[in-house]
Amino acid sequence: MANVKIIVATHKAYQIPSDEMYVPVHVGATGKSDLGYARDDFGDNISAKNKNYCELTGLYWAWKNLDADYIGLAHYRRHFSVRSKGDKWASILTADELATLVQDYDVILPKPRNYFIESNYSQYVHAHHAIDLDMTREIISEKYPEYLKAYDSYMKRTIGHRFNMFIMKKEKFNDYCRWLFDILFELEKCLDISQYNQNDSRVFGFVSERLIDVWLETNSVKYKEISCMFMEKQNWIAKGFNFLKRKMTR
Repeated sequence: MANVKIIVATHKAYQIPSDEMYVPVHVGATGKSDLGYARDDFGDNISAKNKNYCELTGLYWAWKNLDADYIGLAHYRRHFSVRSKGDKWASILTADELATLVQDYDVILPKPRNYFIESNYSQYVHAHHAIDLDMTREIISEKYPEYLKAYDSYMKRTIGHRFNMFIMKKEKFNDYCRWLFDILFELEKCLDISQYNQNDSRVFGFVSERLIDVWLETNSVKYKEISCMFMEKQNWIAKGFNFLKRKMTR
């Protein structure tokens, strides 16, 4: 099997999968007590930006500091699985299972979300600020115009991949990160978030979730979708209520 490193982004001590390909990374580690995990404030890093970039500070750290044939991102409470039945911790994707998947695919993704009554654009606008996506479009138009068609198409659809979770062949991973962070760093320079609340201040993490499909589509990347397990119980009634509330009030 190729050398694989899947970082598990976490801000606290938590159960970590036993498979050696999983690397727990303390994101936003700058100024924080040591958890005994790899820290995203070591080496070339953007750890101090964590409150605005979320798990992407871990992704940036992996891009700049990890060497592997495949690199991925999972969350301490979200993991990939190809057999999500029974005990969740025993169902997390293993290196042997991944070896079979990457024989035919360069990228592994979680199954997409479908908002049905919302486009990707309107769902974001009802939850956050329209200028985040509008300014991102301007940046793409100026710096990467070949991606604009896919960006506009994606924003009209109701389906999209979320969570910034993926596993990628190293060459694809490098290409994606160069493109992604170039856009986000430019957006950071242009966007005034001084009046954003704590949740909306996570803007660059939220925007990046809407960009991976744009990159995949433009580059005709072949990918495989597998299940994403939530390791803790989800209150889907509350999530649905909040979704409708945001739609009616923003």
